[in-house]
Parts: sequence; C-alpha cells; structure tokens
Amino acid sequence: MDGGDVLGEGQPGQGDDSQRQVGDGGSGGEPQPQTAAEILGQSKAAGGGRRTVAARVGLTASVIAGVAVAAGIGGLALMANTSSSHGAGKVRAAGAQAKGTADAEPLKVVAVSPAANTKRVSGDTTVMIELSSPLASSSVKPSFRPAVAGQWHATGSMLSFAANAPFSPSTRYTLVIPGGRTGLHSAGGGLLARSMRVRFLTGGYSQLRLAEVLSQLGYLPMTWQPTGEESLSSGVAGQEKLAYSPPPGKFTWNAGYPASLRASWVPGHPNVVLRGAVMAFQAQHRLAVNGFASKKFWDKLFAAAASSQRNTVGYSYAIASKGSPETLTIWHDGHKVLRTLINTGISIDPTASGSYPVYLRYRFQIMQGTNPDGSHYADPVSYVSYFDGGEAVHYFPRGSYGYPQSLGCVELPLNEAKRAWPYLTYGSLVTVTG
Repeated sequence: MDGGDVLGEGQPGQGDDSQRQVGDGGSGGEPQPQTAAEILGQSKAAGGGRRTVAARVGLTASVIAGVAVAAGIGGLALMANTSSSHGAGKVRAAGAQAKGTADAEPLKVVAVSPAANTKRVSGDTTVMIELSSPLASSSVKPSFRPAVAGQWHATGSMLSFAANAPFSPSTRYTLVIPGGRTGLHSAGGGLLARSMRVRFLTGGYSQLRLAEVLSQLGYLPMTWQPTGEESLSSGVAGQEKLAYSPPPGKFTWNAGYPASLRASWVPGHPNVVLRGAVMAFQAQHRLAVNGFASKKFWDKLFAAAASSQRNTVGYSYAIASKGSPETLTIWHDGHKVLRTLINTGISIDPTASGSYPVYLRYRFQIMQGTNPDGSHYADPVSYVSYFDGGEAVHYFPRGSYGYPQSLGCVELPLNEAKRAWPYLTYGSLVTVTG
C-alpha cells in the first residue's frame, strides 16, 4: 500500500502488546508581645491601698494569662515543626512565662546564614544563627516551615542546626526565630523582642552528580571514577549529600562507539545522552519514562547507588543515515551488532535530523495517520520503537529498501527489525544524519 507510517497529528497509535512503562505555607501574623510594664502600667493608681493593688494584680494576672495563652498557641504552632530532641526547649503550658527580667539586656539576632532571600542554597548547608549573648538551655529553639527533622546545638552565642537529612531540592524554606515572652531568651534573662522569619530557596541536585551515578550504574557509555580518596559507599543519606556537592572524578568513554555519540555529551550540563540514561533508569525502575529527574526519580537513584543496583540491559546507540543507500547501524555495549538498509521519509515529510531517545515501544500495533493526499491509513506494523514524536523505527513491508519511502519513520525489513528491536530499549539514542 502507498500509505505512510506517521501517526495523525504526530501521536503514536495503539498496540496490542505494549511495552510502555507507566509510572505511577503561608504563615499568619502573631500577636505583638507586651512587656510586664506595659500590662501593669508604670504609675500607681491614685489612693490605691492593699485591696486595690491586689485587685489590679489579679486582673493583670488574668490579662497576662490571656496574652500568654495567645502567644503560647503561636509558639506551639512554631514548635510543631521541630524535632522532639529540643527537650527543655519545648513551649511550656499556656499561662507560663519566659524567664526574662525587666532589667536584662535584650537578646538580639546578629546574623543568620543562609541570609534572607538567598537562592540556590545547597541542601547540605548548616543553618547558623549568631545571637548577641548565649541562649538559655531552657529556651525554645527556632523551627522550619516546611518541617525539617534535626537538632539545634548552641556554642556560646552561636546556634547551629544539624539536619537528619539534607534539605529537599528546589524548595522554599522559612526559618522561624520566635520572639516575645514565649520566644528565645538568653542565659541572662534577656528576651528577643519579636519573632523573625528568614526565607531561603534550596538549589537542585547537581547534573554532574547525576551523570556520575548513572555512569557508575552502567546507564551511560562511559565509566566514572573519583579522583579523591573519600569513600562513596555511603547509604542513601550520604548519596543525597553527594548530589549537592559532587566529588571530583574522571569520565572515561567506553571503546567502540562512534564520534557522533561523544559530540552530544556535555559533562555537568543537560544533554540528550544524559536524558536517555535517565529514561533508561526510569523504565527499569517502573517510573514514568519522560526524562524528567523528579524527586521520586532521585530517591530511586540514591537507593540504587547505595545498593550498587546496575543497568540490566546494557547500552545501545543507533545511527539512521539518510545517505545513499540509507542504512541503520546499531552498537550495543561498544560492539556493532546490526547494519541494515532502511527507508526514511520522503521530501514532503522527511525524517528529522538529530539525536533522540526511545520513549515508547510496541511489539505490534496498528499505526494510523493521514497520507499526503488526505486519505487515511491504518497499517499493521511490528517491532516499533518511537524516538521523535510520531517517528519510529519499525518493520514495514516494501519491495526494496535503501531510499526515502516513508512519511518520516525509519522502516526496516522484517528480519532486521526483529533483530533491532531488543536493542532499541527505552532511553536508547537514535541519531538521524544526512
């Protein structure tokens, strides 16, 4: 038939034996603290005797209790995000007051690291707060929104936070430093006048580290070895730290691959070779095959790196040449495993040049679309590997092969298509040249 094999509107058709892998705040205001002097007043009531003073003190105690309850609720909300290791630093029951004294030197925040509104903060950073004087051991501690498990440590007037695991990537955090009567207070009884909020944004995981790990696990056509002596056999948490601060090392290409594959590789930056490796990993770990390194992807990658769980299907690369005659050549693990005549797209609908990873596979499907004359086609095809929109490598019956005849796909004879299909797995790169 003269029907082509590009899907209508560039969409893959449906197959009966699909190999597709399917994957699966704001903070409100807080009451402004009042000092005891503001609540009680500085002057004595005219004619105030013992009974009058006692009544006033009783009334004032009720006011203080009310204020403490309101502030205590705010304090409890702040501390809900902190770990249980704060011990004596937990917010006390409603009605209790901080041990500040009227004549104590007020507590002040001298500096915070990372500073407010800092972007691309490393997830393995240590958050530090410098105070004007040492903090009392019974004082509450700062907290994070969203919550971060870890412990605050005080050394003199310096507070540092050790997280149990690195901060999440590309996440906006708010460091809440509570003030007022239920907030931070110094060893000398001084209070932090009011609460502070310091916001910062963490950066993403390193593209360089992504390449290092995928190389170590066999998803790239190269190996990687660290140049330092540090141990990389740490667990999942250790792997996550390395994703923020990649260790130095060296990539070494495996022998046997053509220069066109190396030309697509850029260490430490997004590139099609790395994207193909991500897709291959996603397919083998039952994630959506989309080339996007999500948090779920990274979690799976950290676990695989920690347990040395390697690629199980090897690495394949293919070149579809639009020269005369047109050919497809496939390399697998550095060895040339197939070379065959093919058909690519005719001049009205040519096969686009470039490098693309295989993103969808079918053992068999009915491929549907529209011919250049406007007629509709529905062709049965086999051994299908989509690599660029509706363009795929697959079997299609022709009287001969070696020159343009399709509507964009790469057509192979039956036996050759059957041999090629096991190599053109998810993430395998197909380079169209000529």
